[in-house]
Amino acid sequence: MAPSDARKTHVAYRVPYADTDQMGMVYYANFLVYFERARNEFLRECQFTYQAMEEMGLILPVIEAHCQYKQPARYDDLLELYAHFEKLSSTRITARSEVRREGELLANGYTVHACLDAKTHRPKKMPDALLECCIQSPTAIHSTNP
Repeated sequence: MAPSDARKTHVAYRVPYADTDQMGMVYYANFLVYFERARNEFLRECQFTYQAMEEMGLILPVIEAHCQYKQPARYDDLLELYAHFEKLSSTRITARSEVRREGELLANGYTVHACLDAKTHRPKKMPDALLECCIQSPTAIHSTNP
């Protein structure tokens, strides 16, 4: 995960039955959805919701995704979703994520996002305030959505 001084978000999430597959485990693609939940809360804490960014004429599409599965999650598990960001360039950023249950790592990975102009879909420099929030080093942020 992030260095201990990096800004992080923690979201609690209880697995609903709809997230599981016929084998009783969380369907593998839902881990990417869990990454998005944590990433979304991180951006909200930075005052940069996707809606606010769209109003600024920016979009942050995923251009790469990776997930490494360690252990399954199951119905009614209380998961801990973590996210932090790392700057790649003035137009790209990486969101690193972890999914844990009672501290045990279930999955980790990352998504890479391009900052684009919403109308032209051409690369656009990220707002300095967003980069500062994503890369700064305060204490961890905690949100709860069980």
